[in-house]
Amino acid sequence: MRYVIPSREVLAETLLAAGPDAATLCEGWTTRELAAHLYLREHRPALGVGMVVKKLAAVTERATFETAERAGSPAGYTALVKRFVAGPPALSPMRIPMVDRSANLIEYFVHTEDIRRATSRWAPRALDDEYADALWDDLIKRAAIMYRGADVGIVLVRPNGPRHVAKRAPVSVAIVGEPGELIMHAHGRRAQALVTFEGQPDAVALLESADIGL
Repeated sequence: MRYVIPSREVLAETLLAAGPDAATLCEGWTTRELAAHLYLREHRPALGVGMVVKKLAAVTERATFETAERAGSPAGYTALVKRFVAGPPALSPMRIPMVDRSANLIEYFVHTEDIRRATSRWAPRALDDEYADALWDDLIKRAAIMYRGADVGIVLVRPNGPRHVAKRAPVSVAIVGEPGELIMHAHGRRAQALVTFEGQPDAVALLESADIGL
């Protein structure tokens, strides 16, 4: 839990520094839409259904763009980010520390990098070892879901030794990188993830064309 609140603050600072109209790695979204998404998923959780149920996606998308449009001015955008960084409402399940960590630790990391890495010049952040371990622990809990669309086995490997079998198959590919980079790859940000692959060329090609992420 100790990393969720600081991660929220770093994400808010990154949003404010970028301004309301900066590009992100989220297709079709500038920072305004991203800020709207972050606010709505905590303050109107029913809209979250549209993120997993395609029939309801239009409702969620409309609410996101309407909220972003209302935050079109610099003052409106700043107010939206401040409402996000203030945290979820009092009765929200995300007030429960375990729920907050499960829902937000990786979410906040990925979206911070969605802003940072949408520019032509960026460098990976140097993460605290314990923070990197926390990200790794959460990643391996959901890795099987993230790589369910791959037609090869997946082994996640950290350079310092730990590895996790995310998916078993007769032929596997090892994806090697620091936890933050592995997270970016697992969430579909492949071009911006600093990872390497170990495996047969045909297997690596299958992975590179696979539909991964949520």
